[in-house]
Amino acid sequence: MTVQLSDEAYAVVEGRHADPFRYLGAHPEDGGTMVRVLLPDAVAVEVIGDNGDVAPLDQAHPAGLFVGPLPGASPRYTLRARFGDTTVELQDPYRFPPILSDFDLYLLGEGTDQRLYDKLGAHPMELEGVAGVGFVVLAPNARRVSVVGDFNFWNPLRHQMRVRGSGYWELFVPGARAGDHYKFDLAGPNGEQLPQKADPLAFAAELRPKTASIVVDATTLPRPRPAPENINALSAPMSIYEVHLGSWRRKEGDQWLTYRELAEQLPAYVRDMGFTHVEFLPVSEHPFDGSWGYQPTGLYAPTSRFGSPEDFCALVDACHAAGIGVILDWVPGHFPDDPHGLGNFDGTALYEHANPMQGRHLDWGTLIYNYGRTEVVNFLTANALFWLERYGIDGLRVDAVASMLYLDYSRPAGGWIPNKFGGRENIEAIDFIRRFNTEVYGKFPHSTTAAEESTAWPQVSRPIEFGGLGFGYKWNMGWMHDTLNYISKDPIHRKYHHGQILFGLHYAFSENFILPLSHDEVVHGKRSILGRMPGDEWQRFANLRAYYAFMFGHPGKKLLFMGSEFGQEREWSHDRSLDWHLLEYPKYSGIQALLRDLNKLYRSLPALHQLDCDPFGFEWLITEDANRNLFAWMRKGNDTRARCLVIVNFSPNVYQDYRVRVPFPGRWREVFNSDSAGYGGTNVGNGGEVRTLEGLVPELSLTIPPLAAIFLTPED
Repeated sequence: MTVQLSDEAYAVVEGRHADPFRYLGAHPEDGGTMVRVLLPDAVAVEVIGDNGDVAPLDQAHPAGLFVGPLPGASPRYTLRARFGDTTVELQDPYRFPPILSDFDLYLLGEGTDQRLYDKLGAHPMELEGVAGVGFVVLAPNARRVSVVGDFNFWNPLRHQMRVRGSGYWELFVPGARAGDHYKFDLAGPNGEQLPQKADPLAFAAELRPKTASIVVDATTLPRPRPAPENINALSAPMSIYEVHLGSWRRKEGDQWLTYRELAEQLPAYVRDMGFTHVEFLPVSEHPFDGSWGYQPTGLYAPTSRFGSPEDFCALVDACHAAGIGVILDWVPGHFPDDPHGLGNFDGTALYEHANPMQGRHLDWGTLIYNYGRTEVVNFLTANALFWLERYGIDGLRVDAVASMLYLDYSRPAGGWIPNKFGGRENIEAIDFIRRFNTEVYGKFPHSTTAAEESTAWPQVSRPIEFGGLGFGYKWNMGWMHDTLNYISKDPIHRKYHHGQILFGLHYAFSENFILPLSHDEVVHGKRSILGRMPGDEWQRFANLRAYYAFMFGHPGKKLLFMGSEFGQEREWSHDRSLDWHLLEYPKYSGIQALLRDLNKLYRSLPALHQLDCDPFGFEWLITEDANRNLFAWMRKGNDTRARCLVIVNFSPNVYQDYRVRVPFPGRWREVFNSDSAGYGGTNVGNGGEVRTLEGLVPELSLTIPPLAAIFLTPED
């Protein structure tokens, strides 16, 4: 049978048709129904009608185009194809109805689909009684998009997709299933072949260096149990253990622990240490280990380094079972330019800005999201909701917020483009951040968000309706820089830097602050936290004990990076385990015991956490004793007698009969002393309790241990 091919037929055969459904499949023709099938490498094809009748199709083009009449009146049919010596029966993807409804297209076009991940990506489903996978991807400027994978020999002609709405390409692939590997094969605006792309909405990906996406049936994922109620409240204790999953601990052969192995070990350790939360460095899929996850290519996929999405669910569930909240580092500020990723996705700057003065980070060599694009904002906002809904995550810490807020962030003069008012503020990014926080708290009111924001941008953690950005918390980067600078000085010089301890309290309640000693402070030549401590060996460890006690007595929630809790000597390395063997030595196990007791005290004393973010919870008592490097303040809870006196001595001297006024007469209990012998100290202190002196004003006469902090509470 000789078939005269149309231009449309050639467009399909050559892989440049935007809607192959217009040509392929069953179509009325000359009073009957013609079936057109494109099956590359097939040597013969038959069509089987719904009534069981079989008719051969003629090969109309050597690329694998077969054409012939459909037997019977029903539009349903099956194909039988021979590939060499193998004959298979298969369904024609071009006989099935669309995946996206008109309402789906409306929400996607409007950018308000909060469950974007239920529509885009790869979803196992059943259409007209046939099992398969529905694939949907955004590529508005592509000339042609195909899905390629294990189900079609990675041949881009086999499953060419159709475009609908404002650039959403879709196709139901019969016979594809969960576990299949796939990518999208695109022709750009001018018909040029683009690098094959991983699915931006994939729920799983291959282990690097491979880059294919993996079909996951998200409906079968177990739901982690919820975290303890109100674990993120401003009045609740929040002590966060920050963890890089690949280097917390390793097994024999220097191999990563899997999510399930981590689930058996990490939550128990975090609970034993008294932390309330664990914060994972980004778990979204990323190609380069050395980025620590901060250059993600798969925002919707837990990295395959440690297992499957089901395995990640098990880790979250184990944390919640141990009473631990789970926070994820989330990276909506930039992404890498790996060929299989989001960059130049459809042959144009789809997710990023086209102009490198807006679209590329000079520091990191990464691309910047275009927050002025409706589809991009929808993609990012839905991703935040995805982690909270699908995996039961309790909070998101947003990375590098300052780089999002300022158009001139780390750019030279003349190397950036002002906003429409001529200013440096990124108006679209600000709108996105506010929308993100609105959506998160609207859908998950007991969750939280935290901003890593290093500038003086006002009201980061204040309500949007009052002009704020809407975050729950802000990392206090100023406190971290000032206090680490102070503690790194030899005690003899600290009196000249006394203000670095005092200054943070001038703004301590302008935001809801988290005090971070994060991964960023123990890498790139900064040394470990212990490595910053001056003096001989005893002084180094005493300084560290005093500094940690100072941190836990200071207003604000707490965050400590793994390894710091036992005084790791060396800088953190992402490609090896923490130095757990150090705990064989008392000076390191003493630091660990100190952190465990500080966490316990912080959680048990309302005065230390109830008004963490409220100026009524803090009162300076001694600020001007610079010559002694000594500070004292009162922490307060809601109850009148919920009080905790904190005294920190950053000098190596012991001070006898040191007088401090207190609000209540009677006995005050020394509930914590960082100079305890159990922590490696000298056991100088007040014997566990002290009574106020006789007089009109209650006053304590105290013995202040060297390079140490003591906490005292009034007896009931």
